[in-house]
Amino acid sequence: MFGGIFDKLKQGLTKTRDNFTYKVSTLLTGIVAIDEEMYEELEEILITADIGVNTSLYIIDKLKEKIKEEKIKDPALVTDCLKRVIIEILGEEKSSIIPAATPKTLLVVGVNGVGKTTSIGKISARLRSEKFKVILAAADTFRAAAIDQLEVWSKRAGVDIVKHQEGSDPAAVVYDAIQAAKARKADVLICDTAGRLHNKKNLMDELGKINRILDRDFQESSKETYLVLDATTGQNAVVQAKQFMEVCHVDGLILTKLDGTAKGGIIISIKHELNIPVKLIGVGEAVEDLQEFNPVEFVEALF
Repeated sequence: MFGGIFDKLKQGLTKTRDNFTYKVSTLLTGIVAIDEEMYEELEEILITADIGVNTSLYIIDKLKEKIKEEKIKDPALVTDCLKRVIIEILGEEKSSIIPAATPKTLLVVGVNGVGKTTSIGKISARLRSEKFKVILAAADTFRAAAIDQLEVWSKRAGVDIVKHQEGSDPAAVVYDAIQAAKARKADVLICDTAGRLHNKKNLMDELGKINRILDRDFQESSKETYLVLDATTGQNAVVQAKQFMEVCHVDGLILTKLDGTAKGGIIISIKHELNIPVKLIGVGEAVEDLQEFNPVEFVEALF
């Protein structure tokens, strides 16, 4: 199983690897000495892999420190050094969405089109396969399509859904979902929310109301908020994350569509700039392609 998952990850990072690792190895194969010119070229490769200017400069500084400390003279040893610097940024702790205790509530936020509802469906299927009882709250009531899509996923994953009509109060949906979760002794409640970042005030009010209801009526449940970001948007994902952090607390990130982009380096940038753990990454269409993030495996697959 592990081999299969790692192979999927490796396959999903093909475009990023071609854009990043291949360029790094070409650079390091073609040079005879570790010098300032090498660092400048490496910095350019990092920036074009959407690792971002600040993070790229930080990586180069750390790389210089390590090379100096370890008295490395052979360019062939730079890659291993670079890998260790990236792992230090990402941390070595593997993420898990399996709750340590139940009941647990997941509040899932993100703009429309990032793969929020699909991610919720895949999380539900994963938890269901681990014998957890899951209830979904269709609290993105501003789009009928979002409610319909979540319902399709609830049937596919074999989990219950609580929904109201389009245009209903999202907090009322969450309230009813809490009552259902209590009555049916659910282990995990997952709330889908609307992704309207263009009107931050409305979004803040709405999320505030949902959080108040959860805190008041579901005190026995631990709660986490996950932000879903689309990896194909590159540095724009960092901007989006910062905007969401202004309106709500974010406990973890779900990064989707990594298989469709050469900008997989965005994970490094996000972790360095925002210091929010990446919980899940999407490396394909299948349910099992939404994987729990393992930093060491990610770097190994990247190189």
